[in-house]
Amino acid sequence: MAQAYDLEAVLGTVTFLEGRTRHSDTKGTFARVADYRDGGIFAGGFSGTSQWERHPQGDEIVQILKGSVTLTLKSAGAVETLDLRAGMIAVVPQNTWHQFHAPDGVTLMTTTPQPTEHIEDAEPPLG
Repeated sequence: MAQAYDLEAVLGTVTFLEGRTRHSDTKGTFARVADYRDGGIFAGGFSGTSQWERHPQGDEIVQILKGSVTLTLKSAGAVETLDLRAGMIAVVPQNTWHQFHAPDGVTLMTTTPQPTEHIEDAEPPLG
């Protein structure tokens, strides 16, 4: 059976995280909207810079709901940056290290396979 979700109501259950850093505790920043395949759909918002993360089991879909973000992707020595604003989506390829930088704030929704690997290092491991 199909199910609809009210994203504004979902976002009302979480706190916008101001000044996020690689070391920030993000508990309470993102809500699990729904289960999806081997992961979930998540929504939340923050300003600042996230940890590096990657998803060994599949691609991640990132949709920008409000604000803007620079998404940096690193894989096999290649670096790519995407400037995303409200209304845009990006697909992060499986096993690609990526990081979000949103100095002015962003609210986003992701379709994220699990597990997710996070690291607090300034740069992801090479290779």
